Amino acid sequence: MVHDLDPLARPFWEMVGSALLCGTIIGFERQLRGKPAGIRTGCLVTLGTATFISLAAAQAGDSSADVNRVLGQLVTGVGFLGAGVMIAQEGVVKGVTTGAVIWILAAIGSAIGLGYMKAAISLSIITVAILVGIEKLESSVLWLARGVHAHEGKGGSRRSGRANRDAGSRD
Repeated sequence: MVHDLDPLARPFWEMVGSALLCGTIIGFERQLRGKPAGIRTGCLVTLGTATFISLAAAQAGDSSADVNRVLGQLVTGVGFLGAGVMIAQEGVVKGVTTGAVIWILAAIGSAIGLGYMKAAISLSIITVAILVGIEKLESSVLWLARGVHAHEGKGGSRRSGRANRDAGSRD
C-alpha cells in the first residue's frame, strides 16, 4: 500500500504518476471519440480514488477495516457519479458506457491506492481494448449492430426495437 503521502517521497509520486497515466490511457480513448469522461475526468477519478484509499491506509495502520470501509463508500459514491451521466431519451438509455468507464476508473484508482500499480496499468489497457474492440466487433458483425448502438454515428434514428416494430421495420 502507498502509506507515504509525503510529496517529497518517491511512493507519493509513483501513486500520482500511475493515477495520471491510467486516467490518461482511458481518457484519451474517450476524448478521441468525442465521448464524455475524457482525459481530465479520467485523471481526476483515478487520482481522487487513489488518494482516498491511500489516506485511509495511512490512518488505519495495520488494520484493513477502515480501508475496506472507505473502499465501500467509494464504490457507492462513484456509482452515483456514474448514474449521473446516464439519461433516457426517446426510450433509449444513453451514457451507460460512460458510467461504466467512471466505475472502472475508480476501481483502477483504488488499485493504485492499495499499491497495485502494475495491475492498474494492465486494467487500463484492457479497458481500452474492450472499448475499442467491442465497437469494432459491433460494426463488423451484423447481428451485434442491432442493439442500442445500431444507428449511432450514422445520422439515423435510435429507436428502440419496439419503436422500430411499430414503425413497420423488422427487428
